[in-house]
Amino acid sequence: MNEIKSYIKESIEILNQINLFSIFKAIKIIKNCRSKKGRIFFAGSGGGAGHASHATNDFRKICGVESYCITDNVSELTARINDEGWNSSYMKWLEVSNFSKKDILFVFSVGGGNVKKKVSINLVNAMKYAKKKQGKIISISGKRDGYATKKSNPSILIPNINNDNITPHTESFQALIWHLIVSHKQLKIKKTKW
Repeated sequence: MNEIKSYIKESIEILNQINLFSIFKAIKIIKNCRSKKGRIFFAGSGGGAGHASHATNDFRKICGVESYCITDNVSELTARINDEGWNSSYMKWLEVSNFSKKDILFVFSVGGGNVKKKVSINLVNAMKYAKKKQGKIISISGKRDGYATKKSNPSILIPNINNDNITPHTESFQALIWHLIVSHKQLKIKKTKW
């Protein structure tokens, strides 16, 4: 029981510490993207890939923003990984999709990628490509020193309350935040069923 109480207490602390301005900035950028007929490309690995797929649905259906999930086409993804390698797979997907300055790369990542440690280089290269094309990058991540936190504008950082729970807290709050964003009156154009 103590462990359950502790996890919930940590979650409340995170809610109280999240930078609300960064969330509002993301809403404004997405609204602008929609008005200019831009697109959102969602990217993540592991749990982040699952979030990317779910968020793609929500932003398309609830907000009317043309959106895509890089990992939803398993045939293309695995062909690229097999033939060209993991590190370039997301970047090459953006390249074929004609990612442009009107578009957004929206990243879900716990660590945010780290070049020195060679972690999530697929996401790092996708973000580098998005920057090169002058597109926007929004991320929700859990590490202050991650590549996503440093290169996104805005970066929505999930405060680290307990090192043992960085992954579950970050992934939990990624879902909470994107649901908050799609429910915001500046973006929501379709009622949800329930």
